[in-house]
Amino acid sequence: MQSTALAGGAGLPSAPRQSRASVKTDPWAIVQTGRWFQGLPPELAGQLRALARPLHLAAGQWLFRRGDPPCGLYAVARGALTISGTAALGEQTRTALLALVEAPMWLGEIALFDEAARTHDAYASTACLLLHVPHQPLRDWLAEHPQYWQHLALLLTDKLRASLIALEEQTVLPAPQRLAHRLVQMAQSYDQWTEGQCSRRELAVSQEQLARMLGLSRQTTNQILQELQQAGWLQLRRSKLEVLDLAGLRTAAHQGLPGIATPRKSS
Repeated sequence: MQSTALAGGAGLPSAPRQSRASVKTDPWAIVQTGRWFQGLPPELAGQLRALARPLHLAAGQWLFRRGDPPCGLYAVARGALTISGTAALGEQTRTALLALVEAPMWLGEIALFDEAARTHDAYASTACLLLHVPHQPLRDWLAEHPQYWQHLALLLTDKLRASLIALEEQTVLPAPQRLAHRLVQMAQSYDQWTEGQCSRRELAVSQEQLARMLGLSRQTTNQILQELQQAGWLQLRRSKLEVLDLAGLRTAAHQGLPGIATPRKSS
């Protein structure tokens, strides 16, 4: 990561660079295929497109930090963002990796509603192209068109549902099923992709990142991934993996892998 230590806070990455220049490929080509954006009324979709500006992040750059003021909505057009939280334990700090956000997902909607400070950290785990919709211009427009707030609320409810499901799985499911289900969610960008769009997809996530997201040891995570690879459902690569058979992963998420005997909670 670019000259930074997440746990200690020293050597912070530089601020993101925003550009209005045209990009070689249309970032909306991917973003507009997402389930949430496809369901928007034409007037709201058009206003988001009119307000949005491309934002480029190098790998390791912060998008925002916990405690930062609201800065708007963001859509991921290319690359991956890491969402994390850091807690102080005496003189030490620990960082929890909560999620990876990839195209065509949106983020930043919580602060759009309550105008409170950011609750978590977001930084680019790879080089990213985002679409940034500024906070105040969007709120001003919504004040004149309040009927569209409900559609923004759907971003919140989608993530609330996913968070509650993840809490339940953390409590009741054994590690292999939790990991398989997380891969299914990521392959579908947490239900933003349709089935046909993600039958074969590369995920920019390492084994260490998966282990941290799920609260598992690296050894347990590697064991489960090797079993999934042997089943022909995914292909492991350096710092990423490729989903080969989404239906097979979904079966593992629901029924488990009989070849792996892993306790429900592993550290």
